[in-house]
Amino acid sequence: MQGGIAVSEQRLVKKYPNRRLYDTEESRYITLTDVQKLVRDGTDIKVVDTQSGDDITRGILIQIITEQEASGNPMFSTDVLTRFIRFYDASVQDAFSSFIDQTLTLYAEQQQQMQSQLDQLMPGEALQSWAELTDRNIELWREMQDSFFRAAAVPPGRSSRRRSK
Repeated sequence: MQGGIAVSEQRLVKKYPNRRLYDTEESRYITLTDVQKLVRDGTDIKVVDTQSGDDITRGILIQIITEQEASGNPMFSTDVLTRFIRFYDASVQDAFSSFIDQTLTLYAEQQQQMQSQLDQLMPGEALQSWAELTDRNIELWREMQDSFFRAAAVPPGRSSRRRSK
């Protein structure tokens, strides 16, 4: 299990020089949106550059996040992204990376557990309750983030507080 989601065997995706992605399991070309769907569905992927043989999975995942952030409702504000960049050069980079990983893992596990409990308790009203619990989890995430930044002596920005709807 990875990040609270059951993970299947690793799926190989090849990236060709023409920038096209090829899913070796389905024997077809796919888009970044297809890769995003695979990841969301719990498929563990590995993307390999066909020319160099290098594992470029991380770069593809970052590209998906970048495109997601550029459209619609971004998850990370400019202030949060600025703090991320500052931690790349700080001596606390390992601790920060571990903090983010543990927080996301905990969040995914909580979401999975809450969904299971909601399905058992309120099958008809689960969606509304789920939305309320998600809002609360986001608030808890922001509070934990602010606490971390305070402990690291980085002043919290406006965007780390709850956004008004």
